[in-house]
Amino acid sequence: MKFWDRFGLRRHRGAAIQRFDREATDSDLKALVAFAKERRGVEFYVEPETFATGATAVAVAHDGEWIRRRVGAPAVIAKVARDLKLPVYDVQITGYPRRMREWNERNKHQRGTL
Repeated sequence: MKFWDRFGLRRHRGAAIQRFDREATDSDLKALVAFAKERRGVEFYVEPETFATGATAVAVAHDGEWIRRRVGAPAVIAKVARDLKLPVYDVQITGYPRRMREWNERNKHQRGTL
């Protein structure tokens, strides 16, 4: 029995799992693909599903510029990465690349708070 099952949450929520966030759309994947095609050295980092959101992916370019979009499931971004011949990593295993943090530091004042 899982932790939340003790409280009967699965019984009371019905068939659908309620999320605070919206589902992934084609425009999310198109944004990731466009980002990857317009920049060099792009790598994808898959973020796990949480209670509030479905699985997401972060595309990080060679200079650290990045975008995050919903992908619905890790298999989706794995297929996109395979089609684009780009690497894909599990962020829980590898963490985020240093260049992404450095890019955030350099651009903190331009973008406001990240």
